[in-house]
Amino acid sequence: MSTAIRASSILPGRREDIELHTADGLRLVGELALPADRPPVATLVCLHPLPTHGGMMDSHVFRKAAWRLPALADLAVLRFNTRGTSSMRGTSEGAFDGAVGERYDVAAAIEYAEFAELPNIWLVGWSFGTDLALKYGCDPAIAGAILLSPPLRFSAPEDLATWAASGRPLTALVPEFDDYLRPTEARERFAAVPQAEVVGVPGAKHLWVGDAETVLDEIVRRVNPAVEVPLPTTWDGPMEAGDVSAYADRTVASFADTPVPQPGD
Repeated sequence: MSTAIRASSILPGRREDIELHTADGLRLVGELALPADRPPVATLVCLHPLPTHGGMMDSHVFRKAAWRLPALADLAVLRFNTRGTSSMRGTSEGAFDGAVGERYDVAAAIEYAEFAELPNIWLVGWSFGTDLALKYGCDPAIAGAILLSPPLRFSAPEDLATWAASGRPLTALVPEFDDYLRPTEARERFAAVPQAEVVGVPGAKHLWVGDAETVLDEIVRRVNPAVEVPLPTTWDGPMEAGDVSAYADRTVASFADTPVPQPGD
């Protein structure tokens, strides 16, 4: 009998706790989720929202990606806490560094994915994580990047120029009612990257509450186009339930009515 896939649903997969080691000597905690009984077709390396405002590897879109996409889309999902960030998985060493020292965190995640011989590696950044992807993610090992709610706060025109020169695919999913950058302005800003695709998402807001399924569909559409979307909303097979109360919508609560700091604040 098919069962509805809910926020707490954990579909079958192989999941293991991992550690990343940065070039400046920090240990970062994370998790790698893989399809249960076959190799992945592609890989998502997830860069989470601003940790000073509740962002972490368990922020709801990334948690749902790790719990669903190995089974529904044959994807590997690597998520981790950047320096100084805590979640149920634990706390990564170091301290938040305003998108400066985090360059080593991004590099460590890419290096891990390469060392593990994970295929077709894509970066998926969300909010602050989009700035990390733009600043530090244009690496030879990366096939492309997907940006969720990019505020373009910490990244600079030269970062967009680097992506433009690379020719690598770059997709920005921009909520209609984003708090920081809305679709019309996003199209103007990303015009500096000829290959960039800006997708406005009607009715959505910065935190994608109620729109996570739309985000996952758009990610899969680009990373594994052989999979039909929209993804199934039911599952015929074993399913576990995660404790979503442990997260208490931390990101949502922390971002409420709180401005994102500017570089140098």
